[in-house]
Amino acid sequence: MDLGWGNELASKFVTGVGLITSHGPNGHDIMAAEWTYYVSWSPALMAVHVGGNKTGKATSQNITASKEFGISMAASGQNVIASVAGGSSGHEVDKVSVLKELGCNFYPGRKIGALMVGGAATNIECRLVEIKELGDHAMFIGEIVDISTDKEKRPLAYSFGKYYELGERLHKPEQAVLDRIEALKAKYAKKN
Repeated sequence: MDLGWGNELASKFVTGVGLITSHGPNGHDIMAAEWTYYVSWSPALMAVHVGGNKTGKATSQNITASKEFGISMAASGQNVIASVAGGSSGHEVDKVSVLKELGCNFYPGRKIGALMVGGAATNIECRLVEIKELGDHAMFIGEIVDISTDKEKRPLAYSFGKYYELGERLHKPEQAVLDRIEALKAKYAKKN
């Protein structure tokens, strides 16, 4: 099956917005990647999916050459940064300079050569562990070597080409409901 970008059948997925920074043969670069997530707590590993393959995109070329990358999880209110980062190729536009002109603050990574995005909800510095070609994307797996989180910032949410701010927190079910669930699990436990 080929869903293709923009297919309404895939319109119910909600992700964060990873602002992927790198430094290498294409200079400092930034791209937006909605497929950015943890794959392991111990060791702490992150996965970032970059469209095309490991040799096509400016970000892919930078990560492959430098063996490191930054992940700034965009905060609510950083939708302009995400749009610039995701709206053009690092081969054609110096997106870092565009963003600086628009008032975006970058700072040098503490343990990597890439820049990090100021004001992000979380900033993660990674050393490349593995690259996997998966369909029309390359998955870059990195081990976290530094991480910082702004407890006051909420992450920017993304779904089907639109940005959202996280709303009201929903609480887990009340204890009576949790107790009923446990009773039903015991009633329907599989006998081995």
